[in-house]
Amino acid sequence: MKNMNYMDSYNAVLGSIVAVLSFVFGEHWILFAIFLLFNIADWLTGWMKSRMAGKENSMKGWQGVLKKLGYWLMILVAFAASAVFIEIGNTLGMDLGITTLLGYFVLASLLVNELRSILENFVEAGYNVPNILVKGLEVADKVVNQEEQE
Repeated sequence: MKNMNYMDSYNAVLGSIVAVLSFVFGEHWILFAIFLLFNIADWLTGWMKSRMAGKENSMKGWQGVLKKLGYWLMILVAFAASAVFIEIGNTLGMDLGITTLLGYFVLASLLVNELRSILENFVEAGYNVPNILVKGLEVADKVVNQEEQE
């Protein structure tokens, strides 16, 4: 019976976390959670790379953290801008729901950048990164940032 109470508590806590994340980030909250995971992985692999090279620098570490916060602000601005455009469209009797894609394109671009940075950290730390992974991210970057290249 004691294990059942533990499982009930675990499920209640986990369910509450998912509910809050769904409320704050919408039905695709997992994308934001993965972006946060990539932020942490990039910071850790950058620290690992610096440590292995004997070039640890706490100021650079904090700059990296601030850069990650800047990315989150960029995502916030992109989604807020789309919300503003949708509201303006509602006021004018126009459907501007398509602008929601603005936030997701920014998120997709930053996800690819984080992954590329993680791989770069591994390469610079001396790890043998599979070429297919590097090439795959290059292709994804080209697709996500297609309009910039035209």
